[in-house]
Amino acid sequence: MKSYSENTLTREERLSLLRRPSTRRTDSANVQEVCLAVKQRGDEAVREYTRKFDNAEPSSLRVTAKDWEAAQRQLTQEFKDALTVAIKNIRTFHKSQLQKSRRITTTDGIVCWRETRPIERVGLYVPAGSAPLPSTVLMLGIPAMLAGCSRIVLCSPPKADGSVDPLVLAAAVRIGINEVYNVGGAQAIAAMAYGTESLPKVDKIFGPGNRFVTAAKQFVSNDPDGAAMDLPAGPSEVLILADETADPEVVAYDLLSQAEHDADSQAVLVTTSEKVAKEVLRVLPQKALEFPRNKIVESSLEQSFILVAGSIESAVRFSNDYAPEHLILNMKNAAAVVPSILNAGSVFVGSFAPVTAGDYASGTNHTLPTSGSARWASGVSLDSFVKNVTFQSITKSGLKRLAPTLTTFATVEGLLAHARAVTSRLLK
Repeated sequence: MKSYSENTLTREERLSLLRRPSTRRTDSANVQEVCLAVKQRGDEAVREYTRKFDNAEPSSLRVTAKDWEAAQRQLTQEFKDALTVAIKNIRTFHKSQLQKSRRITTTDGIVCWRETRPIERVGLYVPAGSAPLPSTVLMLGIPAMLAGCSRIVLCSPPKADGSVDPLVLAAAVRIGINEVYNVGGAQAIAAMAYGTESLPKVDKIFGPGNRFVTAAKQFVSNDPDGAAMDLPAGPSEVLILADETADPEVVAYDLLSQAEHDADSQAVLVTTSEKVAKEVLRVLPQKALEFPRNKIVESSLEQSFILVAGSIESAVRFSNDYAPEHLILNMKNAAAVVPSILNAGSVFVGSFAPVTAGDYASGTNHTLPTSGSARWASGVSLDSFVKNVTFQSITKSGLKRLAPTLTTFATVEGLLAHARAVTSRLLK
């Protein structure tokens, strides 16, 4: 993990630090090939790429009743209890996002309002290649259920024996999702976007993933025959803003908790304390050896870095330019910095707020914008699963009051039929 001093950075070096490692590699050609093959050959291509990339051959692409039963038998009471707590908190937070329609009178005789409607068919992608993520089932499935989506399809990579991880299935059962498929990677995204003999076509695809999954989501969302995507959500990343009060050991574990996600993940520390920076660099290698995914951690840390900033203000400026998926404020008076945070997917305020809380059970969603897209995108929420339809009710007197304005605009824009659509009503 490299360390830099903000005071000695050139403009080009600063821009280089803001660039994500995964964006320096292009996988678009390979991903496009997979997506188009699935579009053209359906299940045949899905099975072909499942054998190639996952080394698995599911007997059925859709999870069977036998798989559901086997999954339930493997659950510990401890995990069942954890599911209960997480579901309660995630549902409570997302339920608060339900919006009521308000009718607004803009002019006497004209009432305008907006009503939400669920996206009918949604596809949820739950990673499970290097590690199963039952938490993602909750983060995507709970708001989808609350929104009222009529069909919820879930895809997750199969294990070597062709089955979906039992923890993923258990989480799906608990929140009422019963349509799950043993498909992962770019082929899963394409199958949900275009539909195959076994998988239905959906209107919008959700979920985090590696750079191949993210590239596939972007490809199908640009195809008129494909499906919309939620946001670029992967590879994972964290930026920690720390001052001299931060515990270097805690900071090290926060960096490692993000690095263990994926070899393409990036963990960044921006600190005003050279002492904290040096101590984190000292303890990080030995801490990394404590965990079984240390090879993944090692690859991630090779493209991660520490930046020593001259002040909290300049550290915040760098963070806003970087626009991290996860942002930890590990400093005294962390709450005072919150108004200055402009670009971040999810912010963890104070020394007792690890990303782990948001990943699992504090209530907020962990499907968040990555690769700088937090400058323009929000994380997944209930709003992600609905669209808003506007309505207007207009009486004759209301139209008469607004007619001069309407016909003037129509005339200056040269759209005379627009004007006649108004006057013809009033002449009757």
